[in-house]
This record gives sequence, structure tokens and C-alpha cells, in this order.
Amino acid sequence: MEPKYKRVLLKISGEALAGNKKTGLDDEMLISVAKEVKGLLEIGVQVAVVVGGGNFWRGRTSKSMDRATADYMGMLATVINSLALQDAFEAQGIPTRVQTAIEMREIAEPYIRRRAMSHLAKNIVVIFAAGTGNPFFSTDTTAALRAAEIEADIILLAKKVDAVYDCDPETNSNAKRFDTLTHKDLLDKGLGVMDSTAASLCMDNHIPIHVFGLSEKNNVIKAVYGEKIGTIIK
Repeated sequence: MEPKYKRVLLKISGEALAGNKKTGLDDEMLISVAKEVKGLLEIGVQVAVVVGGGNFWRGRTSKSMDRATADYMGMLATVINSLALQDAFEAQGIPTRVQTAIEMREIAEPYIRRRAMSHLAKNIVVIFAAGTGNPFFSTDTTAALRAAEIEADIILLAKKVDAVYDCDPETNSNAKRFDTLTHKDLLDKGLGVMDSTAASLCMDNHIPIHVFGLSEKNNVIKAVYGEKIGTIIK
């Protein structure tokens, strides 16, 4: 059986990397993600990754904090997660490069689209860190932008929750689960799976999104084979 997609962008929430700890990094989750990515490479899928930073930084801690400063701090949190993922990937024998939108040459490559495309063609995993390099844009928007730039077939949106719901299933047992949605549904219904800028960018560039839970084993590979898990947005 052939995988449904040849090049994917895996978007991982920072909270998902924290596991049950909710903050910081969970070693077992890092290893689990690395093994899933290794599985993708073994079946011939090219993989790029964008990771959030919510396990370390969730935005302004006070009204007096400047929004741009808070966003830059969040970008640095994504770099921490990206380096942790790189280390976990390399421990599994996965060749990996971290590219940052904010230059920090001592620890990562600067983001260069053509270099990223070259790495992917050589089956090197590329982790895009530091968001877009601009405040006021989320890592969801980063994922949509980078997916369009590298011509990814789909965004695999790996989260703590297992699908898209009309409200928080952790606080409302009657939350309605969606199996399929359109990009326009995300915008019209105000569903919190990703921000409106990211959803619009995906809609304009015809990039499908597959939302699923990261904690369940083999979900990433199942999504690449097109199995009906989580929620498909197209």
C-alpha cells in the first residue's frame, strides 16, 4: 500500500510535546514523535516540521508587556522545542536540520526556501523554528506559509485533542466532533483549531489539513495513509 502523500508538513503543538506534564518537555513523547517520523521516512515520505512553543510560553504574562516582545519570546520557545526534536530525531538515526526565521547561526541554519527544498529531496527532515520571524503571526500561520512554500501535499496537525470539536471536549462532554470540514467552515464557525490567517492561507493555496491526536501511537503514519482518524479539512 502506497502512502497517500509524498511530502508532508507536520505541525506539532508545544502542549502535545509536554505530554501529561503540561509544561516543559516529556522524553517519552519526544521519542514517540521521532519514531513516527522515522516510520514516514522509511515509506518514502518527505517530512518538514513546525512546532509550537506553548509548553514554555503562552504569550503576554501581563497587560503591561508589549505584544511584539511577547511574540518574540514565543518564537524563542519554538527554538527550544525544535532543538529538542532535532536531538530526538538524530538519536533515532534521522538526518535533521533546524532552520530559523530569526538568525542564530551557532545553533541552526537560517531559513532559505531553496536549501529547505534541497534537504527534503535528500530525505533530510527540516524543522522550521522561530515562526515567521515576525510578531503577530502564530505558528499555525507559519505552518500554512511553509507548507505553501515547500509545496507540501498536506498539513498534519498533531494536537493534544484527537479531532476538531465545536467546543472544548475536556470541559464539555457534549462537544460535537467533526469528521470532515472545509476551510470555510473553520472561518465561519470560529473553530479554534487554527487561527483565521492560517485557515485563509490554506484555503487560498488548496492545502488540506488533517487534525488528530499526537498521543495515540502510529497516528502520524495512519494520517499519511489517509486513514479516517481525527478530522480532515479540505
